[in-house]
Amino acid sequence: MIKKKKIPTELRMDLVSNDWVVIATGRARRPESFIKHKRIQETVSPKDCPFCQKEILEKAIAVHNKPDGSWFVISIPNDFPAFAKGFSLNERKDGPNRIMDGVGYHEVIITADHKKQMAQFTPQEIKMVIDVYQERYLDLINKKFIKYVSIFHNHGREAGASVAHPHSQLIAIPVIDPDLRDSIDGAESYYRSQGECVYCRMLNWELKEKRRIIYQNEKFVVLCPFAPQVSFEVRIYPKEHQPYFEKMGEDDKKLFAQALQKALSKIHRGLKDPAYNFYIHTAPIDGETYNHYHWHLNILPKTAVWAGFELAVGIEISTIEPEKAAEFLRKQ
Repeated sequence: MIKKKKIPTELRMDLVSNDWVVIATGRARRPESFIKHKRIQETVSPKDCPFCQKEILEKAIAVHNKPDGSWFVISIPNDFPAFAKGFSLNERKDGPNRIMDGVGYHEVIITADHKKQMAQFTPQEIKMVIDVYQERYLDLINKKFIKYVSIFHNHGREAGASVAHPHSQLIAIPVIDPDLRDSIDGAESYYRSQGECVYCRMLNWELKEKRRIIYQNEKFVVLCPFAPQVSFEVRIYPKEHQPYFEKMGEDDKKLFAQALQKALSKIHRGLKDPAYNFYIHTAPIDGETYNHYHWHLNILPKTAVWAGFELAVGIEISTIEPEKAAEFLRKQ
């Protein structure tokens, strides 16, 4: 009898997008090997930091204060916006190509401490940040031309943070971003063929299997996805089917803050403060109905650099199974 040779690689399909990812078990690395010896540190002092100046409060659109009355988190217009307020999209053509003006809104959500990052916040402090996310989201979805509001956070220069002072960003745009559109289309296709939410189906399996779960509370689950975009990718989902982030009530926001605090602190401790990005994917506000969608937050640590294969094919190679990544993070 010929012994079957074990293939040292797995191809895993994302159930929503139908994209493949590579889990290179033959090149598997120990979780500790993903720890960066030294993340690029920003050396700007508070006196030179644009977010530490007293005048910053004069720009504030939203302010949430600490119990002592001092501000903890504010939202201000971005001085160098990617999108700006306008009165017309000015849609036009250039030959076969379509063009419109970049009409929208771009805000920066800043926390007061120059060095203390979100991974070091208490759940109560993260809840205040989420309150501002939601407050500004609810205001901007009522603005003319806006179809989607993107909320994201860059930590570390390698993740695109041009200012070291901890901050998130919120950009309201007149189109739906392609990555979200792919998720929505995949979720709709699954719903039409299977009659249920693809995310609820995945979550029911994950909660039953428990191999990739890092943390859970009454309302939210933190896990490493079966088909990760990057090594140590972490996602946070509401356990109940909810298409819209902005419709969270106070109790749910407290539990979401608890889940986000656990996720960020475990990544911070386990991978020794890596650079990372996180973003919220929620149903658009373009007038359509998205009951088949399920909002969530993605955290993407900077554990690798895309090289020739990834760039040419668009498939990530992960050198650690998400099951092992989840086991490692659970212990942090």
